[in-house]
This record gives sequence, C-alpha cells and structure tokens, in this order.
Amino acid sequence: MAQPLSTAIDTAFKSNIVPDQEYLLQGSVLDDKVTVLLHRLRGLCDNVDSGSEQFHDHEMCFTIRTTPTPLSLRVRRALDHQDMPWQLRYIGQPEYGDAKRPTIIRSSIDIGCSASVVEFLTELGCRMDFEYLARGYMFRKGRMKITVSKIFKTNPGKAQDSMEAISESYLVELSVLAPRGQDAIAEDMRSFAEQLRPLVNLDKVDYKRLAHGPT
Repeated sequence: MAQPLSTAIDTAFKSNIVPDQEYLLQGSVLDDKVTVLLHRLRGLCDNVDSGSEQFHDHEMCFTIRTTPTPLSLRVRRALDHQDMPWQLRYIGQPEYGDAKRPTIIRSSIDIGCSASVVEFLTELGCRMDFEYLARGYMFRKGRMKITVSKIFKTNPGKAQDSMEAISESYLVELSVLAPRGQDAIAEDMRSFAEQLRPLVNLDKVDYKRLAHGPT
C-alpha cells in the first residue's frame, strides 16, 4: 500500500536522502580579470564542449519576523526564459564552524512555484528587504556548481542596457546541494577552489563580521 505524500516526505528527510544542505564558498574577481577566470573554468569543468550556461535572473529577498529568528526566503525568476517556473528558496542560518571546516554549511530548500508567490509571501507578512538582477555564467564539475555573476541594481522602467552595476567585480560562488552528513564534499570543494587561485580566492565569507567591521 502506498504511503501518503506527507509521510513519504517526512521519511525522506529522516533518511537523509533529500538534498537540503548547501555547502558554499564565495569570492569575487575584478571585471578585467573575469575573462581569464572563465577560460580556466571552461578547462576544469564538465561542460567543456557545450560551454558555460548563461543566465539573467531577478532575485527578491524576503524576511518574516514573526518568529524568534527571522526567516529568510528568496524568490528568483529567469528573465531570459519567461516560461520557466519561478523559484522559492529557503535559506537557513549559515554555520561557519572552526578554521578546519572548509566551507559554510546552511540549510537550503528550493521549490518551483508560480508568479503569484510574491503576493502569497506578502499576505503571509513577509517583507522584501532588497532585490537585484544577476547576469552571468554557470559551470558544473560533478555535483559542484560554479556561478560567475555580475550584480545590478533594479531600475524599473529603464532598459536593460542601462542597468547600473553594484560594483566593478563579479561574484563567484562554488556550491553543492547534498543530504545532511556528507561533509566529504567540502574537501572536494576546497581542492577545486585551490585550482582557481590566484585568479579568485574562494572562502567562507562571514557577512555579520563584515557588517560590524574588525574587532
């Protein structure tokens, strides 16, 4: 006899077969160096024949503060593929661990949804903290995903050609989504990150420390 859907989902989470854990390293590369980095990635990654996948996305970041710990939710839509579903993503609090831990670890769950998700979140009491446009390239190396993104401010009513970049650099992210307890992935990520030096230094970025400055 088939299990009810809710029971099957609960069993999947308890059995650690749902990829709800994100391992993450981040860095940046200056605009005038990004072409060299892209050539390096094409040589190292799996999609060497087809080249990198390009993306152009709009991301909105929401929080709901009715819980003891603010809940972070992100909504992303593809501007270059209007027929694709929107994506709702839950991101948990990052765990940095000690100096020996190679990557940040945080809970992450992605759900495909419709365009009405923004209205739904607003009715739940979520507040949009910020939004931005991301345009760039995505590579794959096994289970690892590498994105090289240029971040732009949103300017409603203006043409895409007039978008204003937030900085003179690209955001570089190396990530893996996996079930809990697969910490060996982090070592593979560290080894891959070493192959990208000195073009980009991928590391555990603690944004709270950056916001408060050095102690």
